Amino acid sequence: MRLPPSIQVFERGWLSSNNVLLVDHACAALVDTGYASHAPQTLALVQNALGERPLDLIVNTHLHSDHCGGNALLQATWPCRTAIPVAESEAVANWDQTRLTYRATGQHCERFTFTETIAPGTPFRLGGLDWQVLGAPGHDPHSLMLYCADERVLISADALWENGFGVIFPELGGESGFAEQQAVLETIAQLDVRTIVPGHGAPFTNVALALERAFSRVAWLRADPARNAKNALKVLIVFKLLDVREMSFDALMRMLDEAAVMHAAAAMLKPRAAWPALLRELIEELAANSGPLIVDGARIVARGRA
Repeated sequence: MRLPPSIQVFERGWLSSNNVLLVDHACAALVDTGYASHAPQTLALVQNALGERPLDLIVNTHLHSDHCGGNALLQATWPCRTAIPVAESEAVANWDQTRLTYRATGQHCERFTFTETIAPGTPFRLGGLDWQVLGAPGHDPHSLMLYCADERVLISADALWENGFGVIFPELGGESGFAEQQAVLETIAQLDVRTIVPGHGAPFTNVALALERAFSRVAWLRADPARNAKNALKVLIVFKLLDVREMSFDALMRMLDEAAVMHAAAAMLKPRAAWPALLRELIEELAANSGPLIVDGARIVARGRA
């Protein structure tokens, strides 16, 4: 993988986003910090890479819990600066967990602070390289990407993976998201990119093929928004199980009622009286063919590691 030596990628999984460590003589920076349950692991990875050197800066591409859940522990370990998307600054300052989506998705995040904000057009010098901040709405209206033109590297967060992109959450709340995701993909297609470091999965170089898959998926979702709602429910159910490892059917039903994003997605698919059947159907699909879940009597269990 053709990445400059000043860039180190910690590939995590689906519960925690990837972490990108960029180090030069002036600054040691980490882009995204994973989920709260994995915060000690994130800290260990960074400490192992830096040795005696402190972490100077955290940069968050967006504030979904799997991208900023390690912020608090890293801030408690080092007096590092933290840069977040400017549109999220008020919500973080007031720790508004509704606006920050943690309550709405049934997830958690330890409270953290920030020292500065970033927005599209913000220049960065990280890892001895110049980076440009690009807007990446779609998956999240406030999401950002980092692009280094000299090295042709894009840190794409959840705007583009090798096989797809993140759930288009705004559409679940009646806001536009598909058009924005399409526009972000078009922006990426216009960049001179050799290597993409995604929010999940290994860095990759076949950018054209990834874009082809992503454009096809956007068109498929736009043709029937219920597909996005069903995918969102599956993703949020699996995410919760990866975190807590097992739940009862009744506990999942309560989460469907209480977590606003899940509630909205379910409402797009079935009337409330049909939600138990809908949930059973989703769980069966997720358990089929060695899928991510296992049904063990009354228990639903995550298969494998987070």
